Amino acid sequence: MQLELPYLPGSSLSVDRSVTAPRRVYVCRDLKLSRIDWVGFDMDYTLAIYHQEEMDRLSVDATVDKLIAKGYPAWLRDLHYPLDFPIRGLLIDKKLGNVLKMNRFKIVRRGYHGLRELTREEIRALYYERKIRHKSDRFHWIDTLYGLSEACTFATVVDAYDERGKSIAYAQLFTDIRSAIDEAHRDGTILEPVMADPARFIERDELLGPTLHKLRSAGKRLFVLTNSRHTYTDVLLSYLLDGMLPDYPTYKHYFDAIIVAAQKPAFFQKNNPLLERRGQRVVPAQLPLERGKIYENGNLRELQKALGVTGNRVVYVGDHIYGDMLRSKKDSAWRTAMVIPELEAEVVAVAEGREDQLLAGELYARRHELEEILRQHQRRLKDAAKKNGNGNGHVSSETQHLKQVIVSIRKQLHALDEESARLLQRIDGRFHPYWGSLLKERNELSLFGAQVSDYSCVYTSRVSNLFSYSPHQYFRSPHNKLHHEL
Repeated sequence: MQLELPYLPGSSLSVDRSVTAPRRVYVCRDLKLSRIDWVGFDMDYTLAIYHQEEMDRLSVDATVDKLIAKGYPAWLRDLHYPLDFPIRGLLIDKKLGNVLKMNRFKIVRRGYHGLRELTREEIRALYYERKIRHKSDRFHWIDTLYGLSEACTFATVVDAYDERGKSIAYAQLFTDIRSAIDEAHRDGTILEPVMADPARFIERDELLGPTLHKLRSAGKRLFVLTNSRHTYTDVLLSYLLDGMLPDYPTYKHYFDAIIVAAQKPAFFQKNNPLLERRGQRVVPAQLPLERGKIYENGNLRELQKALGVTGNRVVYVGDHIYGDMLRSKKDSAWRTAMVIPELEAEVVAVAEGREDQLLAGELYARRHELEEILRQHQRRLKDAAKKNGNGNGHVSSETQHLKQVIVSIRKQLHALDEESARLLQRIDGRFHPYWGSLLKERNELSLFGAQVSDYSCVYTSRVSNLFSYSPHQYFRSPHNKLHHEL
């Protein structure tokens, strides 16, 4: 029997018209919500925003315990694991034990061997001679917030072995870390503490229910599509939504369809059958889908048929570049909205560093000007040398003057470089002590930032930010210009 939902002719909830930068929706390509019939949501790090430090500590502890059980030394428990070390968008070099950050052109701009920062010379020697194939088995891409604990554990253990003068196969270490954390998820070591005390690990956003209500009030239909299992999904969504609004007794009243254990990204690529959960067993699902029931597995084609909608009438909201954004973009016509919880701190750092950014631009322009002046004087010196080349070793006063000017300009350039380096270090420190900005790498997009730009239509820090916008909002992208248009 389907759950009854209240009739909602319009939203009576107030809207705060002054949207602060951390809570805005940012646009990569035009999106008309008036043309959207269905809004789908991932759960983890989308509907459910985790307290990252608590989750990382739980994951690292579970991973270390399982590594020791596999035969790793017990002193791994005594190490300090800097939970603030990794960010999303890093690349693990399993062969060399390095953690890397690349720009949008897949060029390594900074990196660490374990927890030791690599010098510019080391990076050039290791990664500039040939193109990095970041999708090869040698590398592992950290594109989820779940993956941060893996990167933290790997870097810390690599560092500890190096400090002790002990050798270790870095690739095998990373494989063992991945195996340990996967096992910890499967056997409940990680999930059971979260289910037992969701308030410790998950932020209960008081605007989440009103946001979903507002979308429904405008005639949108909502669904959940998550890789999490039924039991875990039930606990988390109950904690987040049950009793938040009087017209919605349980989380099931918000959604027209709930699909768990979806196995994304395979959901977008394969033809796994859609199943219905009935207690402890699952049976083939019968169409039409019923509100209040829990479905599992499935595939894109079958879901679109069940929803009775074409792809471009669906917007899917998720946090995972590969599993949510890229695959839904490449394998379907779904529109995409990416949730980036880190964005709230990112935009604050941008605002605080605005004056430094302007100064950095001035220094860059000054350097460009000095380089042009240097080239002019070098050409003049070359011409003067030709004029005075009588073979007697005489050096004209003009030549001497030009040489002195060139030396002076080079000193100025060196001083500018040092000032710029200090300034960029200060700018980076506002974002992250190790890696700088999540979405940028100095004056370029980071690889992660480029993928956000390429695969998300809009992005924001949390689902409830949509509450400040009309459910018929026309999100317009800024006009992109090529350099010759500037």
